Amino acid sequence: MAKISMVERQKKRVAMVDKFAAKRAELKAIARDESRPMEERFKAQLKLAKLPRNSSATRLHNRCEVSGRPRAYYRKLRMSRIALRDLASKGQIPGMVKSSW
Repeated sequence: MAKISMVERQKKRVAMVDKFAAKRAELKAIARDESRPMEERFKAQLKLAKLPRNSSATRLHNRCEVSGRPRAYYRKLRMSRIALRDLASKGQIPGMVKSSW
């Protein structure tokens, strides 16, 4: 099980990314538009830099929804390999059977 503080920090970041997503996209579009004057583009970059760091999507990290583990994460299942194995061993994942040969 991951530290609860790390899981909560991730939840806070997710909320902040959702909150500022539209504003960040708008400022990035202005900053990248080469048809606009250089001063306007530079002001957009400064405004983008003043936004909270945690509002950037690159600061998010995939975490297991069952255990909060940040490593060995399967995107399709949204859980870690350890949680997947535990649930499969208990028979809680339909169609998944422990391999044997």
